[in-house]
Amino acid sequence: MEEKKFKPFIPADRILPEITPVSIVLGILLAVLFGAANAYLGLRVGMTISASIPAAVISMGIIRIIMKRDSILENNMVQTIGSAGESLAAGAIFTLPALFMWASESDVIHKPSFWVIAIISLCAALLGLIFMVPLRSALIVEEHGVLPFPEGTACAEVLLAGEEGGEKSKLVFSGLGISTLYKFIADGLKLFPSEIDWSIKSVGSGFGADVLPSLAGVGFICGKKISSYLFAGGLIGWFVAIPLINLFGSTLQLAPAKVPVSELGVWGIWSNYIRYVGAGAVATGGIISLIKSLPTIIRTFTKAVGGFGHKVASEERTNRDLPSAFLFALAALIVITIWLLPAIPVGILGALIIVLFGFFFATVSSRMVGIVGSSNNPVSGMTIATLIIATALLKSTGHTGIAGMISAICIGTIICIIACMAGDISQDLKTGYIVGATPRNQQIGELIGSVAAALAIGGIMFLLDKAWGFGSKELPAPQATLMKLVVEGVMGGNLPWILVFTGAGIGIAIEVVGIPVLPVAVGLYLPIHLSTPIWIGGLLRAWFDRKGEAGKEAGENGILFGSGLIAGEGLVGIILAILAVIPVNGKNLLAVMDMGGALGNAGGVIFFAALMALYYVFANKKLKK
Repeated sequence: MEEKKFKPFIPADRILPEITPVSIVLGILLAVLFGAANAYLGLRVGMTISASIPAAVISMGIIRIIMKRDSILENNMVQTIGSAGESLAAGAIFTLPALFMWASESDVIHKPSFWVIAIISLCAALLGLIFMVPLRSALIVEEHGVLPFPEGTACAEVLLAGEEGGEKSKLVFSGLGISTLYKFIADGLKLFPSEIDWSIKSVGSGFGADVLPSLAGVGFICGKKISSYLFAGGLIGWFVAIPLINLFGSTLQLAPAKVPVSELGVWGIWSNYIRYVGAGAVATGGIISLIKSLPTIIRTFTKAVGGFGHKVASEERTNRDLPSAFLFALAALIVITIWLLPAIPVGILGALIIVLFGFFFATVSSRMVGIVGSSNNPVSGMTIATLIIATALLKSTGHTGIAGMISAICIGTIICIIACMAGDISQDLKTGYIVGATPRNQQIGELIGSVAAALAIGGIMFLLDKAWGFGSKELPAPQATLMKLVVEGVMGGNLPWILVFTGAGIGIAIEVVGIPVLPVAVGLYLPIHLSTPIWIGGLLRAWFDRKGEAGKEAGENGILFGSGLIAGEGLVGIILAILAVIPVNGKNLLAVMDMGGALGNAGGVIFFAALMALYYVFANKKLKK
């Protein structure tokens, strides 16, 4: 069979350092860094990035170049621990901000405590790990050469390239430094507005762009096709839907708005109408992705259930997992914790149902990322399906009102984090399989990263909420807002269903013509100001891609540089949030530094053009071999 023929880079009979104090400390730091960066990015644009490759590159830069240590497995352990922060943050920020938004809308609802967030996140992350262990043999080993696991394979290539030197890490650090400075000037000193905006009265709409490094990086990493889909969704919302609403409804007061359309302005129309249309399209896209994956889901789930607890005959180092007894005991402890946690009043039966759903969606996620990669994993669809079922069950059993909605969001959070973690862990285990890591050590590393990320995410969310507030213009939290709308709609029936069904119809029409629904739907849901710079980044990637093999190295360099741009902006976003809560003479420190956008929109255009020129230079840079 294929798995018997495959020989990893480090043979099973060779022992190298893996779990070391250096790998643990550096991995935890990167887990917190990328967790914070992805939390900020996801709350701003509704998208997150895989941290495995940038974590591996940074690890090589520090361990190999600065510390002069030589172990590819130690580098792999750093990225294994570090990537846990990104995946846990993605699951948490897609759902939990809904609890903060409900608290801000009512005087009788309290925000979740730090420990509630940490416990829910940790329980979910550990379940994702527990469920992935029995899937490893089926998906990683037995289907090696069948399932590509794109991010996991790419990360292994980066680590193997690191055996020839850590030159590529300089690209990540360069992007991080440039992004840090740019973001601080734009949103710290506010020398120019990071969001440039123009009103186009002749068509009853507007146009603009958030001229930020992270968005350019996201566009480059996604490529022209996906970024174009996002931009197309924005064009439908801002140059089709908004002008039509202005034309036919200017004198009318249409629910859910409480004033006539003519008084709303472009942003008011987007907030009251377009985002509901976008929510319907996003929900439809997620459900369509889930339905199309059902044959794969059922096949993988059946195989995983049959193989759980099966003891592998070989005891060689590269085939050792955490013992089944430990996993069963940990799962039992988590079930008891969920059962007794007041924030999720579901009882022991409900806790067991959560675990069953979690295992099901872990198999879905792991299989899907093996085929299409983490970026295209339909986690939103899984979470929406879970929220609809959970809310309906809670409502039917008497758990209604805000208490029932909070319970539904907590259940959805657990499933969402499980799906994100299982997908990320499967990519990490694929990387380890190729380079010759010890699976059990990687699984211990994931456990360490999960604990660190779970403790960090609560503090990060409280900090961002205090600085700007979830659902604000600075942090629109698009995914969490969508989940909030879904729960409210099922529980109270107060959604403007006509708008939601309109979005669903658009989503189905997009699917009929053979275009991926989710990226277009996300672009429709978000302001065009976010999809415009993403599209520009995608166009730069297309410039290199059209050169074929000659542009391949530039494309790889651009992905690493873009990862640094995203990490740097996310880091500064957290720093600015800290400055925003430090009082100074009746204001806050961030307000004291404010230069009021002295350079105006023109300054934003010039700085962003300079940023894209630097992007071109660094992507085109010839690295020493």
